[in-house]
Amino acid sequence: MLEDLQKRLDEAARQHNVPGASLAIWANGELHEAVSGVLNRNTGVETTPDSVFQVGSTTKVWTAALVMQLVDEGLVDLDKPVRDYLPEFAVADGSESVVTVRQLLSHSGGFDGDLFEDTGRGDDCLDKYIDFLHGAGHVHEPGALFSYCNSGYCVLGALVARLRGTTWEQAMREHLLGPLGATHWALLPEEAIVFRAAAGHLGPDNEVSLEWAMPRSNAPAGSTMCLALRELVRFGRMFIAGGVAEDGTRLLSEESVAAMRTRQIDVPVVPGLLADRWGLGFELFDWGGEVYGHDGGTIGQSTFWRVVPGADFAIAISANGGALVGLISDLLLPLIREATGLAVPDLPVPPQTPLVVNPEPYVGRYEGPMYAWEVTEAHGGLDATLIPGEFMEKGGQTRTTTRFVHYADHSFIAAEPKDGMHDTITFVVGDGRATHMHNGARTLRRG
Repeated sequence: MLEDLQKRLDEAARQHNVPGASLAIWANGELHEAVSGVLNRNTGVETTPDSVFQVGSTTKVWTAALVMQLVDEGLVDLDKPVRDYLPEFAVADGSESVVTVRQLLSHSGGFDGDLFEDTGRGDDCLDKYIDFLHGAGHVHEPGALFSYCNSGYCVLGALVARLRGTTWEQAMREHLLGPLGATHWALLPEEAIVFRAAAGHLGPDNEVSLEWAMPRSNAPAGSTMCLALRELVRFGRMFIAGGVAEDGTRLLSEESVAAMRTRQIDVPVVPGLLADRWGLGFELFDWGGEVYGHDGGTIGQSTFWRVVPGADFAIAISANGGALVGLISDLLLPLIREATGLAVPDLPVPPQTPLVVNPEPYVGRYEGPMYAWEVTEAHGGLDATLIPGEFMEKGGQTRTTTRFVHYADHSFIAAEPKDGMHDTITFVVGDGRATHMHNGARTLRRG
């Protein structure tokens, strides 16, 4: 299975137009690595196992682990309001008095999550971000629904920094990266520059993105962390070991590890590549056995990370352009099946004969701070038009309309695939009318 790993990665990367990729696997008690292509098409620097990629939102599990260390030390109670530890935290609807640490960890705080305000490079950037959040809009009542929330993890990063009396970055260095034994990592651009660092590539022609460094204010949610993929596998192995690093150092209690891997809230999605449950930081999957992990994306870079504790198996891949979903479908899911024996599901596809449903409950405009969707009636289903905001436009997103057909219940699936996957949307319906739309991660309120 792993003997031809390099060949399989090269073939998949070529097929899916990926400039460069790094793959790390822990299986059979050994680390296996393979790399492909280049880190930057303009410079031609080749990818190596030591190369660091931006790992995006996989960072959230690292931030969650920092919070759970505070829980272990008796400094944080998951079910107390965040304001007990961070009194200046507030949002526009006044719900800050009841939003708990647990709700932030499980993306159910109820306020706008896609707020990428750049508050500067200073050590006070998270404090300034908390002030900016006072205007964060309402999505749902705290704890009522899942809605992926980057801003909630920035709040958690500020909480960690406050209780540790330092910055989020220094807390990460002292309490996780160092004790874990990680060596190839960067939390700031000036740290990444000493490694072979991947550049993001955008569009069908894989043009190098000239924007690389994202706002430090969003670092706890995933804007800055760079890792060699072996470090993400190393982190996963710590959870398999019940919170213990390779050298025997305990980083988390067994109770905290178990809590992070325990369902906190359901996610209204079509099962498949997307998690249908969330723990404390972790995406949770039921693939015939326990699987957890997280995905991540920055400007032109994407990461996939899964851990299978029952098989002592962990896998992580990063790509700096092209179609990562194609790599996942054609390479990673088969690898997981072969190594673990789990019945990993294929990605969802439209039914051969979709059910015709009344479109009226779903038609409307659904809004969030980063983008909006306009849903209209269409022959045989719904047309959903994505209207990107400024941040998404910088990342290369344009206004697009997708035809969706009925999948099941209040879920719809794209009639045609994009980058090897059929997108899905799910509506939250009350009194015969959709109140929210969930597009696989974020819940948008109806405009």
